[in-house]
Amino acid sequence: MLYDQIVSYQAEKKSVILQNMSTHLIVTNKGKPAYASMIYQIVKKYLTTITSQSKRSPHVLRHSFATSLLDNGADLNAIKEILGHAGLVTTQVYTHNSAERLKLIYKQAHPKA
Repeated sequence: MLYDQIVSYQAEKKSVILQNMSTHLIVTNKGKPAYASMIYQIVKKYLTTITSQSKRSPHVLRHSFATSLLDNGADLNAIKEILGHAGLVTTQVYTHNSAERLKLIYKQAHPKA
């Protein structure tokens, strides 16, 4: 399970970086909390290995995650809570993406489309 892997990672992190008592999950190689541009570079590096899309960022992952939840039937209010949006209007951006995907599927699958 993911929880067990995180606990194992934190134990190893403490043994490798003895002075690191940070509660942050992701740290630099010196045990300091990760910074935004570091996370951006890590995400971009790994997305480069799995996609040819030009946009590669943590925001793209967040957007893909939300769209996937919506496409698989998750309630829009639940997605709003998961993403931490203050209002439903912000989350409704993902419904447009999902509606466009449905139109594409319809055009591909329906014989009279």
